[in-house]
Amino acid sequence: MNRPHRRDHNSIPLGRRVAELRTNRGMSQQAFADRLGKSKSWVDKIERGVRKLDRYSVIREIADVLRLDPDILLGPRQPPPTAPRLDGIDAVRAALARYHDRPQRTVTADQARRQVAYAWMTYQHARYPQLLDTLPGLLDTTRGTRSLLVATYRITANVLVKLDHPHLAWLAADRAVTTAATIPTLTTTTATIAVAQALRALGHHQLALTAALTATGTADDDTVRGTLFLQAGLAAATTGDRRNTHDLLDHAATLTDRRTNHTDPHHTGFGPTAVQMARFLAAHHLGDTTEALHRHEHALRSDGFRQLPPEHRAAHLIDAARLHLDTGNPSQAGQALLHADSVAPAEVRSRPAARTLLAEIIQRGPAAADVARLATIVGLTRQP
Repeated sequence: MNRPHRRDHNSIPLGRRVAELRTNRGMSQQAFADRLGKSKSWVDKIERGVRKLDRYSVIREIADVLRLDPDILLGPRQPPPTAPRLDGIDAVRAALARYHDRPQRTVTADQARRQVAYAWMTYQHARYPQLLDTLPGLLDTTRGTRSLLVATYRITANVLVKLDHPHLAWLAADRAVTTAATIPTLTTTTATIAVAQALRALGHHQLALTAALTATGTADDDTVRGTLFLQAGLAAATTGDRRNTHDLLDHAATLTDRRTNHTDPHHTGFGPTAVQMARFLAAHHLGDTTEALHRHEHALRSDGFRQLPPEHRAAHLIDAARLHLDTGNPSQAGQALLHADSVAPAEVRSRPAARTLLAEIIQRGPAAADVARLATIVGLTRQP
């Protein structure tokens, strides 16, 4: 007798998974809608796939109502590679080297918009190998819609900074600004965030500071303006400019206080927790260890930290691991990396900075068994 074929979790549309999980919780569509603060019609459209779930914040709200982890909705992560899969970098480099104006693949603007939204979500979940596979095609298909091409260049720059290719990241960020400048209804300020990040990754901190500060003068969105102040503040901290650092981060904090709309259409991640995490990193750069540790602990205890996308949380934990190691505490550094790995594995296993940090922890002496196991998984040590 043939056994029924078991459905692949990832083959089930996201809306249908929501419907199944809601039903399993014994909730009607109306009760579910009430808890979300949405209409029953909204829930029905989501579950039928008429309306797309392409924002992590909304998925997080649904997961909270259903009392489960967002990854259960999104599907299981693919097993991370044992070494960084950087073969996709060559394809991204080749895509950036193409200068044709017309896309080689024909898709509708709506299809391209959904693909860009999915790419943002993939980035926010630190699924970098999958994102590298997607970006070359996305850079091509979004050429027909310049606002989407700007967003794609931003995503490309972000992941290239993560994977330690700052020169390519700078190229993508510069393309974002150049493309944005050709769109009358779009300012270049959002794209300048990627420019500042790439310049910081290149070690050009003063240039990053100047670029970010210049853009704040024309930014008409508080999340964008606040993020630019954060980038400027971190650049100032790296140069040891204590006074400027605190002034710039204070400006960012003021913008979080006056925000009335908490949406994030530009995918900046800006908010009170982002400011707190920037203050932590700035304190670390300035050598204020006690303050940095205090701000790190405060951030971990906040509700805002748990609401951040996995990429953002794991990146902060890696920064915290570096702080612990720099202050002579490899054990705490190892635990921070393990925490980051549980949140977003590719943030630890694919990023060169995290792998280098893990190697340093192992070199300091006998490591905890789970830290040594992680080092083996990523190929830094051999299984005995």
